[in-house]
Amino acid sequence: MTNSVVHGLPRWSLAVPPLALVVLVLSWGRDLGTVLLVLVCAGLGAAVIAAVHHAEVVAHKVGEPFGTLILALAVTVIEVALIVTLMASGGDKAASLARDTVFAAVMITCNGILGLSLVVGSLRHRTQQFRVHASGSALAVITALVTLSLVLPTFTTSTPGATFSSAQLAFAGVVSLVMYGVFVFVQTIRHRDYFLPVENEAVVAAPRTQARREVPEADAEVGADVVAEIVEGEDDDEETHAAAPSGRVALVSLGMLFLCLIAVVGLAKTVSPKLEDAVASAGAPVAVVGVIIALLVLLPETVAAVRAALRNRLQTSLNLALGSALASIGLTIPAIALASIWLDGPLVLGLSGTEMVLFALTVVISQLTLATGRATLLQGVTHLMVFSAFLFLAVSP
Repeated sequence: MTNSVVHGLPRWSLAVPPLALVVLVLSWGRDLGTVLLVLVCAGLGAAVIAAVHHAEVVAHKVGEPFGTLILALAVTVIEVALIVTLMASGGDKAASLARDTVFAAVMITCNGILGLSLVVGSLRHRTQQFRVHASGSALAVITALVTLSLVLPTFTTSTPGATFSSAQLAFAGVVSLVMYGVFVFVQTIRHRDYFLPVENEAVVAAPRTQARREVPEADAEVGADVVAEIVEGEDDDEETHAAAPSGRVALVSLGMLFLCLIAVVGLAKTVSPKLEDAVASAGAPVAVVGVIIALLVLLPETVAAVRAALRNRLQTSLNLALGSALASIGLTIPAIALASIWLDGPLVLGLSGTEMVLFALTVVISQLTLATGRATLLQGVTHLMVFSAFLFLAVSP
């Protein structure tokens, strides 16, 4: 143990959660001045970074794909809490907040996070591999969930506008929960091996001292390069090959993660009035608020996915991106359906024509990207350009 580490965890990661909670207590219910606003934003950013760290510690302990699932669920808890609290205090102007935030989460994960991971990974490793059956099945579930929850309300006739009736909303909530539950069962139990990172089978199966002899002769040159990179770069990939943390350390990180989530939700709620005022003063549509919220809560996922891509573990990045999209829809819609019992005002869920076109384009290019099992720079840039179009049209519809 060094001066910078306590019980296996960096001191900063243990200090940030309580400090962020102190900032939350000091700012709760107050009109934020310049100094307090800076403190809230700093505490919010620090809490997000600490949440990423502690989520990765827990993920390292439980292994894949449970690790990515924990982070996805943690981020979704933040998102649902923010949506419900903002809707409870926002009145009619927050009627479309759930739709805007969930759709933004889908576009951010399927285009922003996915595209960024492909770009940084391909720039470092040229071509990366992933498992087609895992990523393709996740995309299929995302397509069904978005269509049933966010597209259909635009075309139903039981209620006016892009809304569901109470029965329809309850049905959509149950369907979303069932589909997400089955996906988690398949991901973690039934076909867990489908979602594990792609490795060099020959190298992984053999001890490091014998790895070079296990590479097929036909691929001797390529295999030798792979083995050399793994053996020589072992110190550069400590997070991948380091020993798993102890159970005590993992429990401490789980507790710190919980505190970070409380701080993020509370601080985001505190800063939301300033955020809404800034959006209104800029003349931007109300939907921009949902986009900003989604960008904020998905920051931990983005950082974790990019780091995994840099370590040549693209399957982990895909698990994070697509898993977050699934959790966002599969858990948010049931939560909103339940919250609508006591929330006043309409609940607008149906997407506009522009948003449906962007979603259809996302499904098509995602299917083409995930169909080959190999990713390149071109595919990543394509996803990022669709994401930039989404951001541009959100501000300038």
